[in-house]
Amino acid sequence: MGTLSELKAALANDGRPTEPKIIYVDGTIDGNQTPDGRILGEQDYAPGYDIDKYMSCFGPEGKAWSDQAFDYCKKQRQLRQTGSNNMKRQIEVSLPSNTTLIGLGAGSGFVGANIVILNATNVVVRNISVEAPVDFFTTWSPDDGEGAWNARFDALSSVSEAPVGFRGKHANRHDGLLDLKDGTDFVTISNSGLSNHDKTMLLGSGDEHVDKDGGKLRVSYIGNYFENLQQRAPRVRFGQVHVVNNYFAGRTDDPDYPLVSGAQGGSSYFLGAGYESRIFSERNAFEFTGPGADPSIMVSSDWTGWEFTTDVGWNPADVYSYKAFTTPQAVKNHALQFTGPGVLTVQR
Repeated sequence: MGTLSELKAALANDGRPTEPKIIYVDGTIDGNQTPDGRILGEQDYAPGYDIDKYMSCFGPEGKAWSDQAFDYCKKQRQLRQTGSNNMKRQIEVSLPSNTTLIGLGAGSGFVGANIVILNATNVVVRNISVEAPVDFFTTWSPDDGEGAWNARFDALSSVSEAPVGFRGKHANRHDGLLDLKDGTDFVTISNSGLSNHDKTMLLGSGDEHVDKDGGKLRVSYIGNYFENLQQRAPRVRFGQVHVVNNYFAGRTDDPDYPLVSGAQGGSSYFLGAGYESRIFSERNAFEFTGPGADPSIMVSSDWTGWEFTTDVGWNPADVYSYKAFTTPQAVKNHALQFTGPGVLTVQR
């Protein structure tokens, strides 16, 4: 199938969505495409919404919202929320249990779609390219640090034009590439390529969610290619997380996604160790280049205040069998030749 409506019909499976099924994706599916073939945009979801007017209602430097700042502020606030909800209903693709989604070629995948696996088990996604959806209704949060843009939709990579907002910050039109949270458990991310992104992969959505995430978030990242990711590759809370044979590459002088380490006055990092995280990092290869590149980019715990230890209380070899590459060059070669869509030859 090659359209969103065809995919959703296949996932519904004639009223039996959780029955075992294999769905083949041929070509690119656009999350903003309607059944009649139109591609929806901002004004389709919320006619009259204007991000410049929305920003003007926060006052100087985006300090605080006021419905009274201008006569249009209340309406813009309502339009932003309405548009966001309408967009969510359109672009969200929920994969039910016992679903295998396979791309038929290098060009098979999604643009502008939010792929969600909610309360589902036995889900496999292979040979699929996913570009992070553009959030037309991103939110300015003045109390998030010094103020931050927060987009709503994740993907399962992209650069887009976005208006300049407060303090010279471009409006963030994207959230995570691949976030795992709310009690997610027993997941493997392998032989995948993730590139050109800021808030890349979140594991666990908050330190306070021990009731949902404690004892869960057991995740393996194996043989992936992580390129030009400014942070969260991944950022980990809770969990037993195995990070093995991944190739991490970044540059301080990349024109779009520069990695600037703490030693350089920035906040970029590859692996983020957070609250009650137990990360077993094994035989990964790191290549960080450009002016001022230094080893502090590799792992960060600065934002947690916690210390590192080599005893994480578990060993992946006690959980499953695997054989790791033993040289950095072998890890790099695998990443460059055998990751991402188009590597598999798929026959129906």
